[in-house]
Amino acid sequence: MATVMSNKKVADGIGLLEVESSQGGKPGQFYMLRAWDQYPLLSRPISIFDVTEDRILFLYQIVGEGTRRFYELRPGDDLQIEGPFGNGFPEVKGSLALVGGGIGIAPLYYMAKKVTDADVYLGFSKEAYLTEEFRNVSKELHIRVGGTVLEQIDFKDYGTVIACGPHGMLKAVQQMQEVIGQPNHVYVSLENRMACGIGACLVCSVKCKDGRKKACTDGPVFPVEEVVFND
Repeated sequence: MATVMSNKKVADGIGLLEVESSQGGKPGQFYMLRAWDQYPLLSRPISIFDVTEDRILFLYQIVGEGTRRFYELRPGDDLQIEGPFGNGFPEVKGSLALVGGGIGIAPLYYMAKKVTDADVYLGFSKEAYLTEEFRNVSKELHIRVGGTVLEQIDFKDYGTVIACGPHGMLKAVQQMQEVIGQPNHVYVSLENRMACGIGACLVCSVKCKDGRKKACTDGPVFPVEEVVFND
């Protein structure tokens, strides 16, 4: 159990939740959060946005009953947190680009803090948010509101590219990498639905070229060439 320290709106339908906890975690990992007893049935997987010595921050989007409950939390409230789970982001080889689309920016901030010379590309459909926070930890920050932020990046400029965002964006990342055909390292962080976080329920199954894998334990970060993106 963790105590809520702050919970603020950063954009329409987007909240930034800060809890008191020393459990920590690595960039790219996630926690299972729960702010209720019986309903909804399942906890919600939320990426780590940032970690300090005694705090964990989670950036979330209101998409259903569970995340709406998060939005109603106030300082002093209790929040059940389990984690950290997942493999996290890999070791960076060469220069790094971090590419986020929508709420997919959530796991990138902590990584940008760790790798201080990363270029960051953020895409939003309607409203940009937390841009100053990202600017403070980025070598260069590129922002796109509307359209696709992928138009602003050339993969050939980087040794490692890490992307997180909606399915269509990640499929486009894979297609871009295939066109380049160059041996740089491109990874995607998947936003699959999860139920348990420990690989027991198979809800988060990911179709890969060498068979099915679990986003919660084998991922959520995968080399982009491994994933099979269905239309």
